[in-house]
Amino acid sequence: MKLATLKNARRDGQLVVVSRDLSRCVAVPEIAFTMQQLLDNWADLSPKAEAVYDALNRDTVDGEQAFDQAQCESPLPRAYQWADGSAYVNHVELVRKARHSEMPPSFWTDPLMYQGGSDDFIGPRDAIVASSTDYGIDFEGEIAVITDDVPMAITPEDALNKIRLVMLVNDVSLRGLIPNELAKGFGFFQSKPSSSFSPVAVTPEELGDHWQEGKLHLPLLSTYNGKLFGKPNAGVDMTFNFGQLIAHAAKTRRLGAGAVIGSGTVSNKQGTEHGSTVEEGGVGYSCIAEIRMIETIRDGKPVTQFMQFGDTIRMEVLDEQGQSLFGAIDQQVIEYKS
Repeated sequence: MKLATLKNARRDGQLVVVSRDLSRCVAVPEIAFTMQQLLDNWADLSPKAEAVYDALNRDTVDGEQAFDQAQCESPLPRAYQWADGSAYVNHVELVRKARHSEMPPSFWTDPLMYQGGSDDFIGPRDAIVASSTDYGIDFEGEIAVITDDVPMAITPEDALNKIRLVMLVNDVSLRGLIPNELAKGFGFFQSKPSSSFSPVAVTPEELGDHWQEGKLHLPLLSTYNGKLFGKPNAGVDMTFNFGQLIAHAAKTRRLGAGAVIGSGTVSNKQGTEHGSTVEEGGVGYSCIAEIRMIETIRDGKPVTQFMQFGDTIRMEVLDEQGQSLFGAIDQQVIEYKS
């Protein structure tokens, strides 16, 4: 099943069921007005939504309309919980190498995770707004899941059964603000502005064989200013699967239905010491920081700039037939003016 949230006069938008090819959708107020309402009552309501999805794909449902990704909120315009991990330890290792710092062995066995702001996610086609390019504006292409209610101290195996939806995320980072924040010892806050998620959230079952062992086994395509920047496979070099990430988040607390758990920046080792760009025959990167790390390791200093006003970033996952599975995050950086 594929679901989305359309913008309307209410802050939580209108839940719609979306056709498999993302061409059409239908509102289902008789089932749930919002995505959160559906998630709160998933066991009772999702079979009804699935029936609508089947009818929509057979073209036997009333009230359908063209699906316009530009009219989408993030599937959850706001959420009770947004916790982002760092499951691709290759990304973390590169950061440490660029700083000439050894990576603690525990990073391979105990996931990194931070709690982000979830009160104001932005839509997949909404602008990335920043006050200054001095902040070091960067995109981060990731995979995320939305959970059902999760009990405290759940096992990673059982946690996989709590995943209700899968989506993409652009976890925007302000790299210039991160060092001072981390130096305080309290983690990210100002350096992590609002994130955006793909237009469509998809049930794991809909992904078929592309979803295995709590991982999405397809390339995440990042197109920066109209040029392919990265295509790493989200199922490769993912040290911690989503079951492990959810269990980590729930070690000492319950998670409520609608909790969003992120994978961290998708990153592949590519069979080389440092990885390589798409132009060099590699799979490239899912953030600017990573290519800057490579430049620092190889050449002693970075040369690639962070995002400037007017720059664009597009993120998408395609299947073997070239069909977009989640729709596309497609954003431009603009200057904030009060």
